[in-house]
Amino acid sequence: MRENPKLTMEINLKPQERLDELHRNGYVIIQNAEKFCFGMDAVLLSGFARVKKGERTLDLGTGTGIIPILLEAKTEGEEFIGLEIQEESVDMAQRSVRLNHLEDKIAIVAGDIKDASKRFGASSFDVITTNPPYMIGTHGISSANRARAVARHEILCTLEDILTESAKLLKPNGRFYMVHRPFRLAEIMSQMVGHGIEPKRMRLVYPFADKEPNMLLIEGLRGGNSRLNVEKPLIVYKEKGVYTDEIYDLYGY
Repeated sequence: MRENPKLTMEINLKPQERLDELHRNGYVIIQNAEKFCFGMDAVLLSGFARVKKGERTLDLGTGTGIIPILLEAKTEGEEFIGLEIQEESVDMAQRSVRLNHLEDKIAIVAGDIKDASKRFGASSFDVITTNPPYMIGTHGISSANRARAVARHEILCTLEDILTESAKLLKPNGRFYMVHRPFRLAEIMSQMVGHGIEPKRMRLVYPFADKEPNMLLIEGLRGGNSRLNVEKPLIVYKEKGVYTDEIYDLYGY
């Protein structure tokens, strides 16, 4: 396997930062393991989302920019914008974009999701993606690390905030893609419909074939008619430590 030149060149990494390969187009990403690193949910969302040639995409709560970078590698979209409120994550994401020479395709913007429609304008995106905080308030195990806590808990924004802004930001018939947890499915469906984003496609993710699902991938259409397609389950592991072929393909191995 050829060595990635980005991994051997001198890179200005800050303390606790590391450079990870993405196995797509030779791209890499800067992360800080002491704060928060992207997980499988972001990779699965990038494989589930459909971005067509020439479309404009916004990723809400982009973290270190993983979803815009993967979508740029996997699709023919024209422009990808990542919106993130945590300045340290914004800085890492912007440096990753520059490192991969993607400045002409990806922009990382610092800002609050709750102000997104004011910032970018109504009906300004064909596609919105989001990997939001899953936990309501202090539900689940809270983290002493604020960056991790903000990523995992609805501290700075809620599902309601995300859908309110997405309904304004999407063009008519624009598509909304989200990864979440199955335990909030009823609330997700209700709120999507309530904001005029009709659920159109859904896929449950199972760690093993005989276990309960632990992730949910969902697509919505702004102003769409009521008709939902439930896709076949996505199984992560064949056996302990061995991914299924579909997971290997999504990761690009």
